[in-house]
Amino acid sequence: MNMDHLTDVFSAMAHPSRRIIIERLANGPARFSDVAGSFDTALNAVTKHLKVMERAGLIERTRRGREVFISLKAEPMREAAGWLHRYERFWNERLDAFEQHFKAKREKH
Repeated sequence: MNMDHLTDVFSAMAHPSRRIIIERLANGPARFSDVAGSFDTALNAVTKHLKVMERAGLIERTRRGREVFISLKAEPMREAAGWLHRYERFWNERLDAFEQHFKAKREKH
């Protein structure tokens, strides 16, 4: 995953409304009207959120007759999680050192 795409994915997931959409779509595809109906905002605002998510590769739209269905594409989230996972060892080592420092300090007193 290139850094520009990773930035798009993290940006798309950063907004609370888009995280709500992700949670909703994790249960399966939904009609645009059902996704939009979850919010007390104009349809235009929901459309903008969906465009950001689509640009990041997190959703795909499928037309069935007159209705548009939106599906979650979780692969970009897995790639972002993989990128974050690479730093897990770093943070675990820092946390272990921090805990050892305070344990040694408590033992001195």
